[in-house]
Amino acid sequence: MPKSIKKYDICIIGSGAGAGPVIYELSKAGYSVIVLEKGPWYRTKDFTKDEVTAVRRSVYTPNLMDERHVLEDINSDGEWIGRNTYDTGNDFWNGNCIGGSSNFMSGYFQRFKPVDFRLLSEFGEIEGANVVDWPITYDEMEPYYTKVENIVGVSGKVVKHKHLEPRSTPDFPFPPLAENIVSYWIDAAAKKLNIDIIPMPRAILSKPKDDRNACVYSNYCGSYGCASDAKGSSRVALIHDALKTGNCTVVPNAKVFHLETNGNKKIKKAWFYNVENKKESVEADIFVVAAQASETSRLLLMSKNKEFPNGLSNNAGQVGKNFIFSAGGVGGGEFYLDNFSEDDALALSIPGVFVNRTMHEYYQYTDPQTGEKLKGGTVDFLFEHANAMTKSINQKWDDYGNLKFGSSFKKELKSYFTNVRKLKFEVFVDWLPTDNCFVSLDPKVKDKWGDPVTKIRIGNHPHDIKVGKFLAAQGEKVLETMGAKNIYSGISGAPPSNLQAGGCRFGDDPQTSVLDKNCKSHEVDNLYVTDGSFMPTGGSVTYTWTIYANSFRVADKILSRL
Repeated sequence: MPKSIKKYDICIIGSGAGAGPVIYELSKAGYSVIVLEKGPWYRTKDFTKDEVTAVRRSVYTPNLMDERHVLEDINSDGEWIGRNTYDTGNDFWNGNCIGGSSNFMSGYFQRFKPVDFRLLSEFGEIEGANVVDWPITYDEMEPYYTKVENIVGVSGKVVKHKHLEPRSTPDFPFPPLAENIVSYWIDAAAKKLNIDIIPMPRAILSKPKDDRNACVYSNYCGSYGCASDAKGSSRVALIHDALKTGNCTVVPNAKVFHLETNGNKKIKKAWFYNVENKKESVEADIFVVAAQASETSRLLLMSKNKEFPNGLSNNAGQVGKNFIFSAGGVGGGEFYLDNFSEDDALALSIPGVFVNRTMHEYYQYTDPQTGEKLKGGTVDFLFEHANAMTKSINQKWDDYGNLKFGSSFKKELKSYFTNVRKLKFEVFVDWLPTDNCFVSLDPKVKDKWGDPVTKIRIGNHPHDIKVGKFLAAQGEKVLETMGAKNIYSGISGAPPSNLQAGGCRFGDDPQTSVLDKNCKSHEVDNLYVTDGSFMPTGGSVTYTWTIYANSFRVADKILSRL
């Protein structure tokens, strides 16, 4: 760390999608910025396509011996049981490095729609759910969605449909990525069913931009770092440019454990363990926390003192509350190449090119049983991941739960790898905030530095399952119309660790929210939170684009203040 700067204009904790826009904007505006990132600094050359390294070992995420979570689930007796992820092996981490999990995202980018900002007003209260309207509107966010398209880079094609959100530009700045023939079969099925299935925009460059290359269609995208820098991670799309200004200092391997206040309800210092596990501190005028939602709540809860005996910005007891994920599930079906013409079979088996189709027909729908207007969601279509080990493991059991082995199993594997193409779909619906989904500090389990680990109670609302099952049924209809075989789907209350938000929701009332509408703490004048923590509800698409957009919005508010 440079010793010439005693106090920075802004200190940012984390470096993923919630941090990148603030780093980018403040550095380019000439302010001194320091970034404290818990993980190491991997460069593009460090991201391998090896399955063992990338997804079957804790290489880009913390070793569970060093850091872990405690996840609380409800058992059949109605008791909440906490399980240590070191004991279960259920790794709940995402990317732990410069750029965070944005390095490993699939880059499915869809905007929230106006209705997502006013769930309570549009659909009313739901018993057992803490649904509220956002304190801002879609119109306030729209310019920043557009900004992300241009700066981070979004490829796609805007198609008019009944749930299309308002746009200030007619199309995306980059043309669609190359697509597999199956995409046009999906379009044909949708036409027969008279439903809206549209091209999926991706935060992946279809053409070069500045010093970033276009996609090389490696066939290993989601869960892997990008070899061409086409993927719009915070690291390559934003932090690289911030570093060029000379105003940005990035400190990797810096685990922040306490935010010290000055007795006047303002943060004075961020304390962290450096790469040698020694304590250091940084002073700044403004602090931004964007450590991913669960870890952001953890840091605030750990930062207790006389001013904030229950944790920083937590005198109203709201930090960690109303935690949310993305609800839904998956489905799929199989296509056998020997059932197609030689040309179609060849086109279907081409690896690397994308499906990029998403169903928006049921973003809002009428319950066929009750006639009630409901908020629905999206169904995204994609091929089964190319990971060979995962594909093999999924084939090792027969229909009766018996383990398959020997020469007959080898023949089945060969047939599956050479003659079958599985088309999957992912269902995204709102995970309704409830009193049974929240973040706290575990009183017993510690990390390697002796700090309490994050404990997450994972309680979902039955409404999420109801909507998810409806959407999954629509996804199955598409696959049936396409002629897929062995069609299945599954909706559950199991949360995806990479789609987490809430815990520091924003709002106008300090008694029911942690942040104001500009994501500044109600209680701490120089604290902002810009990862997904701010979100009171999660929409029915992936979060990353909205996190990016909101971070650009908050960066403007910070710039106006400075």
